[in-house]
Amino acid sequence: MHPALSVIFFTVTSGAGFGLYSLTAVLQLFRLGPSLDRTQLLVALVTSLVLIIAGLLSSTGHLANPKNAWRSFMRVKTSWLSREAVLAVAFFPFAFLYLIGVIFYGAHVPIFFVTMGLIGIIFGFITVFATGMIYACLKTMRQWNTPLVPANYLLMGLTLGALIHMAIEAYFGADLQFISGVAGTALVMTGVMKGIYYFWIDRVSGPTINTATTFTRARVRLLDTGHTAGTFLTEEFGYQISEGLRSVLRTLVFVLGFILPLILVALAAYLAPGAGAFALAVTAVVSSYVGKMIERWLFFAEARHVVNLYHGAQHT
Repeated sequence: MHPALSVIFFTVTSGAGFGLYSLTAVLQLFRLGPSLDRTQLLVALVTSLVLIIAGLLSSTGHLANPKNAWRSFMRVKTSWLSREAVLAVAFFPFAFLYLIGVIFYGAHVPIFFVTMGLIGIIFGFITVFATGMIYACLKTMRQWNTPLVPANYLLMGLTLGALIHMAIEAYFGADLQFISGVAGTALVMTGVMKGIYYFWIDRVSGPTINTATTFTRARVRLLDTGHTAGTFLTEEFGYQISEGLRSVLRTLVFVLGFILPLILVALAAYLAPGAGAFALAVTAVVSSYVGKMIERWLFFAEARHVVNLYHGAQHT
């Protein structure tokens, strides 16, 4: 599939925003780790909402006719894209009410605002899950048609959210021992899940030109593509990357996305609170964000639609 920058930015950035909001609310509402004061909570929650809104706005850049974006809300029963749009909009009232509760009451919000925060967490997780299911439900692309896809989307968002949360705590000079453990665990889990995904798509075969044509007793070979220039199908669904570039980018995914941030998180945890720990935490966020942008680019570039079988590909 042709990688679209607007969709890559949307899925990574809004996923990070939902991850940051959910993690901040979970840690605070369930009293896990050091308690944040009103200012720290507000910075974390506002940052998460800004990331989510920026991501959602960028997604309209992928539409050929943005004024028809409202139609994406009309197919909730059959479309994961429509469910994602509805869930993302439904998230905001609860998130803003929890934010208002923090503004007025600080860390110890009344039960009404606690309920709003919990519902916001649920909507946040389900929205990211729906984003992953937009791709995982497509049986025409074996690289996407797996439960590993929504699992990766959820873990990627949670990992970036944990790293941004750690950077915010570092800015305010908080003790990073607990949040660094959360971020480190998320990095390891996400890296392992990504490794499993790459292992799976490299070894599990999908439809072939034989199964597509139902001629399964001998090798089928396309004699002519039927066109002399690129078409929408070949340009949008037949995107190709070289084996060398694929290997380099996969290495960068693990180095920038997981290994380097994990080292920086560990170093920041053992430094005294201050400018050094903050610089390491911010560097970890930037490194992981770049790594996940590359990962998401590869996610699209490596997907092979079955239509390629009718344009010369032997298998997907």
